[in-house]
Amino acid sequence: MNTTRRQMLAGAVAVGGAAALAPAAFSQATGGGAIKGVGLQLYTIRAAFEKDPVAALERVAAIGYREVEYGGGGYDKLDPAMLRKTQDRLGLTAPSLHVGYQQIVEQPDQVIERARVLGASVIVVPYAEAPLREAAAWRGLITGLNRFGERSKKAGIQLAYHNHDFEFTVKHDGRSLYDLMIAGRDPALLKFELDLFWTIAAGQDVNALIDRLAGDIVAYHVKDRTKDGVMVSVGAGVIDFAAIFKRNAKAGVRHLFVENDFAATPYRPDEFPSIEFSYATMKALGY
Repeated sequence: MNTTRRQMLAGAVAVGGAAALAPAAFSQATGGGAIKGVGLQLYTIRAAFEKDPVAALERVAAIGYREVEYGGGGYDKLDPAMLRKTQDRLGLTAPSLHVGYQQIVEQPDQVIERARVLGASVIVVPYAEAPLREAAAWRGLITGLNRFGERSKKAGIQLAYHNHDFEFTVKHDGRSLYDLMIAGRDPALLKFELDLFWTIAAGQDVNALIDRLAGDIVAYHVKDRTKDGVMVSVGAGVIDFAAIFKRNAKAGVRHLFVENDFAATPYRPDEFPSIEFSYATMKALGY
């Protein structure tokens, strides 16, 4: 499920074509001016991060990324002050971090304090396990998110929810989990981090969804897919990111986090070629 050589070459052609445009004009056309810099969801390099978090962050910064979103790799077991010191030294900011739902229920104060130390203004719940997708449990999840969202907001931190595909495909009484969350949330307390790959994988019209959630999308997870649905590095697939990014201002998006769930596997242990390729694509798109 990793980028093949042929996909890499195809993506390189696309990147080259984008780079040929005037950078300023292209950035303006895609809404790039509203974004401070390209970010990386650190789950992409979780194996390297778990082995040596400081070295992993150094490599991320050397590629050119200026934002990181914490997730996976055991980051929540590390000293946040040490991570913040490393960020500051490398010129990295961490505007967002992923935190499991159970953790925000059981350790809300610790979660908020960790976000504060890391400099995050957004906490994202990244996943709902299968038992939480039952009708009653889902209603309870939404209530719990609203409750924590109120608590985090008092600390100056916004709560958001990150989707996969099941939120659109699992339904109760004809309504998808995502529709139920939109209807049940307090819009001031719960925003969305839209994963572009999984939204499209679920058969959704991503541009229509962005219009529907206008102003309430804090970030995108930017990951590409081939025609047959394989996740690949940004620029090695068929998603029209330029068209999507034209809606950035309307969406409210301020962060673009590159991610590849499968950049590292037992058969391809080095995640960094994927994030280097994705960074080149994002730079060509004006970010």
